[in-house]
Amino acid sequence: MSSKIRDYNKLAVDILNELGGENNIVTVARCATRLRLVTKTTPDQAKENIAKLPGVITVVEKGGQIQVVIGTNVDKVYNAFIQLVNTNNNIETNSDNNILNKIIATMSAVFAPFVYILAASGILQGILILLKLACPELEKTGTFEVFNFISWAPFVFLPIFIAITASQHFRCNLYIAVACCAALLSPTWTEFAKLISEGHEIDLFGIALSKTTYASTVLPPLFLVWLLSYLERFLEPLLHSIIKPVLLPLFSLVIMVPLTLLIVGPLTAYGAQYIANGYNWFVSLAPSIAGGIIGAVWQIFVIFGVHWGITPVIVENFKQYGQDSFQAFQTIAVIGQVGAALGFYLKTQTQEMKGVSLSAFITGLFGITEPAIYGVNLRFKKPFIYGCISASCGGIVAGFVAPHYVAYAGLPGPLTIVNAISPHNPDSFLGVLIGSGIALFGPVILIQIFGTGETKQDIANIKDDTPKILLDEVEITSPMTGKALPLSEVPDPAFAQKLMGEGIAIEPTDNHVYAPFDGEVTAVFENSKHAIGLTLDNGVELLIHVGIDTVNLTNNEFEYHIELNQKVKKGDLLISFNPDAIKQAGYPLITPIIIVNTDQYQLISLTDKTDVTINDIIFKIKQ
Repeated sequence: MSSKIRDYNKLAVDILNELGGENNIVTVARCATRLRLVTKTTPDQAKENIAKLPGVITVVEKGGQIQVVIGTNVDKVYNAFIQLVNTNNNIETNSDNNILNKIIATMSAVFAPFVYILAASGILQGILILLKLACPELEKTGTFEVFNFISWAPFVFLPIFIAITASQHFRCNLYIAVACCAALLSPTWTEFAKLISEGHEIDLFGIALSKTTYASTVLPPLFLVWLLSYLERFLEPLLHSIIKPVLLPLFSLVIMVPLTLLIVGPLTAYGAQYIANGYNWFVSLAPSIAGGIIGAVWQIFVIFGVHWGITPVIVENFKQYGQDSFQAFQTIAVIGQVGAALGFYLKTQTQEMKGVSLSAFITGLFGITEPAIYGVNLRFKKPFIYGCISASCGGIVAGFVAPHYVAYAGLPGPLTIVNAISPHNPDSFLGVLIGSGIALFGPVILIQIFGTGETKQDIANIKDDTPKILLDEVEITSPMTGKALPLSEVPDPAFAQKLMGEGIAIEPTDNHVYAPFDGEVTAVFENSKHAIGLTLDNGVELLIHVGIDTVNLTNNEFEYHIELNQKVKKGDLLISFNPDAIKQAGYPLITPIIIVNTDQYQLISLTDKTDVTINDIIFKIKQ
């Protein structure tokens, strides 16, 4: 299990170094708790070394991805990581990835970025359900109608969200992808589809169109963007650069939208329907068996990060029937692990694990179980097993009333149980409530009887590994000569909003970067050589980032005079660069100098000088 950490920027650098640097990174994505990376190759011991880093819960290699489980602070690590790499130039993928792995990786990359939007909409739908029960007359008011359509908007326009994330995953033009998917949601096409369903024939190029509509669909927009990526790569070298900005979107629209309406859309929509119908047939045949299986194994799917594969089935059920049974059983499975974390908290004798398990329990209330699974339950094995057993029993009991969710839950869990309240199946909510109660209290009871799984050695070895830095005031000189600027003037929000840490920026007047203190080179970027990470002997960790977006430059604009892990002395030359070439490429030279472990210090004073040299102090730091 990870130790506590506040230095997410350093963690991003350490993960990148363990994975072989930016040249080895193909894609970067994230979900609610994981940094999901696709690499060309996996260096020996990389998984083990990353798992030991402060702030990492565990590392899973599955679905063609290296999944670094971090917890709810994954966004901070992701924001830092994407500043360090340029994946646009890395299009080679590991040929060992099979089709199933690629499908899982795609589903994760597409749905994970906007899962919280769906979760928020699902919670709003649950609140409206409760309000309607408390005051039936409220449903007839305009206020209720407004909030109702707000809650459904993300699902109606789901193809637009998919266009955005899928275009990033498949590396095609985002705006063209959105335009193509928006055409599928046109009110005119909805009217056409209605006429076709009423028996009218509408043709395109003499071929009769299908009555398929695309609001709330998953596979049609996903396949559209996938095929669009190949079309763009085919057209780009054929079009002259002067006319490409107009002709590329023109050809994409007139080819991809008709192709989707005629072939891609109907085939994929029908495919999703058949898959969903197959699952529904099994549930209708034996709902308790289905509930028991899902309760037992769902969190195992979460362990391997392959749980996104079920999303198209769930969405298709809501589109076709306005309800879904899988999320009802999925909720019970999630609550099983939440209950296991609670049981561990009540039983453990170590103060640190009490804090870890309580934090995991609270996070689990919002449907995020990775901290509970990796931080507690799976680590000590017994809690995880008890959670799965209890969830299976809860699923079996709930299955007697064939429960359904009538509102989509982006993150199923205790807060979304109200989504099972259904006027067409009054017992649905009661079934999920009873099943969830069994899943919650079952592992609590089992852990009190049979123990947490902790050994004496586990208890002895549990300690807080948070790095401690003891220092008086430390002064750091400028690594370059130029004009000093506050970070707020840096034309990059990650730096300007201090997401990477406190610091200062310098507009250089020469072309050299020097070591501002004795220390060690802890991060290099071999592809571009535009930045360097230093750990100084006084404990301060610096990132010197020459220029903005210069990670995209790979034509020898920068030159390193050091190597990774090399010891340096104050005044040693680190980087030289070609200012004219960088400016001609259209990139600002303004250089952020960031203290990446900012949170470990109480006071950081910045210079008030306008012009600085390598002998001028730019930081004064106290713990």
